[in-house]
Amino acid sequence: MTATATGNPPRGQAAPPGHAAVRRRRRIGLPRASTTPGKLRLIQAALVVLCLAWGALAAFAVSQHASAADNVAGSSEPISLDAQQMYQSLADADVTVSTAYLYGRIGPSADRVRYQRDIAVATADLKAVTAASGTSSIGESLSALSAALPVYTGYVEDGEIYNSLGYPAGGSFIEVASEEMHLTLLPAARSVYTQENARLTKASAQATGLPLAIIALVAGLVTVFLLFRTQRWLSRRTHRTLNAGLFLGSVAVLVALVWLVVALASGRSDLLQATGHGSTPAETLAQADIEALQARGDETLNLISRSGDANFQQDFLTAQNRLNTLLPNAAAQSNATSASQIASATSAATNWFAVNRQAQALDAVFNYGAETRLEIGSGPGTAGTYFSQLETDLGAAINTDQGVFTANAAAAADAFTGLEAGVIALALVMAVGCAWGLSRRLAEYR
Repeated sequence: MTATATGNPPRGQAAPPGHAAVRRRRRIGLPRASTTPGKLRLIQAALVVLCLAWGALAAFAVSQHASAADNVAGSSEPISLDAQQMYQSLADADVTVSTAYLYGRIGPSADRVRYQRDIAVATADLKAVTAASGTSSIGESLSALSAALPVYTGYVEDGEIYNSLGYPAGGSFIEVASEEMHLTLLPAARSVYTQENARLTKASAQATGLPLAIIALVAGLVTVFLLFRTQRWLSRRTHRTLNAGLFLGSVAVLVALVWLVVALASGRSDLLQATGHGSTPAETLAQADIEALQARGDETLNLISRSGDANFQQDFLTAQNRLNTLLPNAAAQSNATSASQIASATSAATNWFAVNRQAQALDAVFNYGAETRLEIGSGPGTAGTYFSQLETDLGAAINTDQGVFTANAAAAADAFTGLEAGVIALALVMAVGCAWGLSRRLAEYR
């Protein structure tokens, strides 16, 4: 007996393996995977899932880069700058107070104003960093700063009062205040600055990192290849050269890839410019400024102590050697404008070091009057004049490099504007195009 038209096996004969599954598939209208409609449905489902998965991956990669770029421009760098300014303000306050004491019972009013401004800036920066910081290690340093700052200002006030009355104890209070600054405040401020700068470096590295972006780009190219292969397969089966849906999906993924490549390349280039020629040389210059302030502090403390203390001069020479290294490094990293300002700062530093050697020669023969005039005088050829020029040039160079960073970091953040939403929208277009294009072919088999 032959098989019936319904495909049932002859009576008394066992059904072949899979026969029941085939009948169930036919009852619910599902084509077999070995048939062209079955293959079309599998390809349709696979392409839709692939397009949506690539869109999710690309959107995640864009989100990570955009978030890191925004973090660099809007959070990490400003906090790092606050920490840097706090350190510099504290060091400058200490130098200003020590120098003012050398003028006699009443120091220059300009130095008093400068000291008060430094303390106000340091206090404001301390509050800003404290509000933005959440790590315990930085919290300990910030607590130390908050506790030690009023102690330092108290010693300074006592020193100024005693000095104005003509009591020698005024110098002792100024020295104790300087010890508080160098033993407690500056180390804590350096710790905060170092850790905040490390956070900036980490955020910059994340924003310019390539692994996730490369994975997204490779996955996009794989998607393009599979769409092309599907269109070739359809062309051979249906003898039609173009499938509108698949063509739309291919155009969408190519647009998304080009946009992604341009945005990532532009954003990465801007961030590398921002860090390499902006924040990095600015940090180097900040270190140079700190070294200069500490050297100036050692120079004035040597005058206050009147002891010819070798430690003060040795510390000065150590800072001098560091400056001789930091300034050329910063010039090599900076743009032409900043490099010119650094060259002027280098010239001022060289002249300052020469005057210091003259002052040490006077100190060795106990000619304190001439030494003091040479150290704190405001006329040509004095240490005070050259130090002020050095500070002015360093400040200008730091501002120039900060401007480079700000402009390029903002451009890097802008490069990702709208890209995440655009990638998601294009991925949906890809998925809809693939589903629609293959559905039209499937309809021909009904």
